[in-house]
Amino acid sequence: MQALLVLIVVGPLVGAAAALLPAPPGLRGRSPDQAVLRHGVVVTGVVLAAALVLALGFDHDRPSRMQATTDVPWIPALDVRIHLGVDGISLPLLVLTALLTFLCALYSYFRMPAGPSPKAFVALILVLESGTLATFAVLDLVLFFLAFETVLIPMYFLIARWGGAGRQAAAWKFILFTLLGSVVMLLGLLLVGLTAGTFDMVALAVDNGRGLTTSVQVIAVLAIGLGLAVKTPMWPLHSWLPDAHTAAPTVGSVLLAGVLLKMGTYGFVRIVLPIAPDGMRVFAPYLAAFAVAGIVYGSLACLALARPGNKGDLKRLIAYSSVGHMGFVLLGIATMTPTGVNGALFANIAHGLITGLLFFLVGALKDRYGTADLDTLAGATGAALYGRAPRLGGLLAFAAVASLGLPGLAGFWGEMLALFGAFDPAEGLSRPAFLVFMAIGGFGTLLTAAYLLLVVRRVCMGGPRPAGEQAIADVRGYEFAAWTPLAALTVLAGLWPAVLLGLTDPAVQMLLAGGKQ
Repeated sequence: MQALLVLIVVGPLVGAAAALLPAPPGLRGRSPDQAVLRHGVVVTGVVLAAALVLALGFDHDRPSRMQATTDVPWIPALDVRIHLGVDGISLPLLVLTALLTFLCALYSYFRMPAGPSPKAFVALILVLESGTLATFAVLDLVLFFLAFETVLIPMYFLIARWGGAGRQAAAWKFILFTLLGSVVMLLGLLLVGLTAGTFDMVALAVDNGRGLTTSVQVIAVLAIGLGLAVKTPMWPLHSWLPDAHTAAPTVGSVLLAGVLLKMGTYGFVRIVLPIAPDGMRVFAPYLAAFAVAGIVYGSLACLALARPGNKGDLKRLIAYSSVGHMGFVLLGIATMTPTGVNGALFANIAHGLITGLLFFLVGALKDRYGTADLDTLAGATGAALYGRAPRLGGLLAFAAVASLGLPGLAGFWGEMLALFGAFDPAEGLSRPAFLVFMAIGGFGTLLTAAYLLLVVRRVCMGGPRPAGEQAIADVRGYEFAAWTPLAALTVLAGLWPAVLLGLTDPAVQMLLAGGKQ
């Protein structure tokens, strides 16, 4: 198990280096480009298989305990260690990252985005995967920061070199926002580590802030929280996200929404909540206020984009929807209760599955129609996907109702638990204020349903195809292979939420109790 976790984290880096080497003559297939794309599928497939074996071998009777741990000295002078491990909080995110990266590699094998050499593309995808997996596996503050930063450069180049219109400006906006946030976060991490005398996240969580004064905790939460909030992204620090999603290639948008946004919220749960609880208690009401503002703002922005005549881009609409959905995650964290935090972690996974599927579907629509502009897609009588491409239309409608939180699908449970957590927040937090936040969040669910159903009506419904208009392809074989796991897991998580909550709840209970069972 220990070696397996190391393989999961380091394997993609080795695969990235191998991708840049010339393919052996016997493995080139039809061309070197095909060989390197196949290499990406194989490496990400091996990492996914290793993650599944790790999940099967995980001691599900003790999910609050760190398992598959590695702990060796790295910089003794600063007590920085190469410390890896997984518990019930990080394991689902680890598997989600491995799954989405494999599906993106599989999709790219058949539908490589236009741009430079596939060698660089595959290498960047693998480096991105390694950095994301490391973020969820490391247990040292310095290593967490390094892993957190590793993903920035690959994503920048994926947007800037393989993106669409406006890709250069979007890539620069992405890198500047996230780098500035990371600089502030680093100062907060250093403050915590140097004041407490250790960078070990497990030891700091067990200490539960007792080695840090309240003023140090407040400063640390402000600094670390700002860096994490940019990556989440929290309103009003979200403005880089719509541009990045609109310009990014399909697989770039899937990975950005599916796994990169989760790094910010994971940092709140893993670092801020257990290490600086007094500081978090000071800022929790403000975090909740920004969260519900993001829920309403994101929904109103989506409604504006979905209205006829506004030239709304469907990819941009899905990006703004992420601002709203991540608002529910932040609201759950701000309650500082097991119910709310479990809801936040569940919503993280649900958002990765559902929004990943949505971006795949929007990418397919853009490939077929040459645009993601809603007015163009709807046309005079609607794109009428139900009649012209029924499987594609059905999947889009399924993903939309999952995203709006239909009971029985994955999107429902995270939002409901986050609102329940706001109904009865942790001791020391103002219950009247959180009841107001809960009411605003509940109103946001109605707005979410409004814009998603409007999108379904405009794109999926409509009159018959006019005579002479070229037919569009329905779901292709490789698309079916890439999208089916996401749809199936969305249903399974919605029908059996206890599978995921059974992992996260003991770990969350222990984390909020300061490492005590």
